[in-house]
Amino acid sequence: MDLIPLETIFAAVGSVFQVPILLWIFAGVIIGFIFGASPGLTATTGVAIATPLTFGVSFEVAMALLLGIYSAGYFAGSIPAILINTPGSPGNAATAVDGYKLARKGKADLAISLAVVASGFGAAFSIAALMIAAPNLANFALQFTSVEYFALGLFGLICVAAVSGGSPIKGIIAASFGMFLGTVGIDDVGGMMRYSMGVPELQGGIPLVPALIAFFAVAEMLQQASSKTGLGIAVAQTVHPIAKLPGIMMRHGWLLARSSITGTLIGILPGTGPTIASWIAYGQSGSAQAKDAEAGSIRGIIASESANNAVTGGALVPLLTLGIPGDTVTAVLIGALLIQGIDPGPFFIFENSDLFAQILVILFVAAGFTVIIGLAARRVLPKLLDVPIRIQLPVIAVLCATGGFAISHSPFEVGVIAVLGIIGYIFVRFGFPMAPIVIGLVLGPIIETNLRNGLTANDMDATVFVTRPISATLLAIIVLTLLWSFIRRRKRG
Repeated sequence: MDLIPLETIFAAVGSVFQVPILLWIFAGVIIGFIFGASPGLTATTGVAIATPLTFGVSFEVAMALLLGIYSAGYFAGSIPAILINTPGSPGNAATAVDGYKLARKGKADLAISLAVVASGFGAAFSIAALMIAAPNLANFALQFTSVEYFALGLFGLICVAAVSGGSPIKGIIAASFGMFLGTVGIDDVGGMMRYSMGVPELQGGIPLVPALIAFFAVAEMLQQASSKTGLGIAVAQTVHPIAKLPGIMMRHGWLLARSSITGTLIGILPGTGPTIASWIAYGQSGSAQAKDAEAGSIRGIIASESANNAVTGGALVPLLTLGIPGDTVTAVLIGALLIQGIDPGPFFIFENSDLFAQILVILFVAAGFTVIIGLAARRVLPKLLDVPIRIQLPVIAVLCATGGFAISHSPFEVGVIAVLGIIGYIFVRFGFPMAPIVIGLVLGPIIETNLRNGLTANDMDATVFVTRPISATLLAIIVLTLLWSFIRRRKRG
């Protein structure tokens, strides 16, 4: 606490805990819920739209509104992920794997409640890490080069073993298909056009959000429509007492802490973000190997939601210590800070410790509001599933098309959703899991680009990947994880 004196923290609490500021935080959280829960409208979009509105307002008001959207937006994407298998943002895709299964078993209340509490814990943990060890964490992030990013991407890819269900071969095939989709567009290293088939809109690659909507929502929707029982009455939902949540979280305390650490550390690495954090944490949770995996494991929800929300504080570390955005939202926040006449750089914390303390307090309050509103709404949201599926499916189809169109106001994304949705349905019919496709699409470009950059920067010497400490450690963990998975499968066989 030498960095921020206690009196500075208390002064920040006094400046934030005023009715107008609290109302601005509350308004930001509500806006974050709306943008986060709407497929295609992410927290980044909400912060980007709200940033111009902060001209002429005080620093406290600007940060209250924007950080409220930031905090709530990362969680709110889990709501449609659980209810209709449509992640509100890429960072909530891992939540859909188990959350939707629980909802289909009548446990949407439990799934949303766990997501809320895990999100709050992950956010609080990362904010505490930001407060105590921001400079040290920034120095850790500076040690990452293309070599370390390649190892991290490869480490994330072992999540295929965790989400491939009963057939690792099918999981590998699905992940390979996702990695192939990731090669579409302009090659980041060589600048060559690949597999775009002459379509100008594909120069930037397959858009991630439409792909998520297609592989999760549309594929499931087509599967339900083709099922003989798919158009029947929706599953009755049960109410889960909130008093049992602390006990569940205590039993999974180590998973909660480990996933929060994972999210925080990945959040400080520029260019990563909640998507990679949630998948890595999900893979570490062992959710797919749990006894309740087929019906939906609560471990997957706890891991993915605590990790993706821990990114909020982690991504602010490079922004406030180095002036480098950790993810897309913090890139927009740079503009908001510049509007306030503040240069987020190496001297920001030391020269503006009072403003830094206010950011911390606002983030804590926003996380608290997110938990309160999320738990208050958990009884109402599952009632959407009481609507018969024959009515749900057309509504979901319209939401999917609207979400795709909202990304760039172009019908192209709607076409991408339709085409990839049909492909996803074919994969589902042949027993291939959807999650590895998304993992491959997210991590494929990261692995390829950093592998080529790492080799080029080191005169094509591949030994650099095992001689640099962080990279060697990650690769060693990959080998040990694969060996452990192989031995466990042999024992079960």
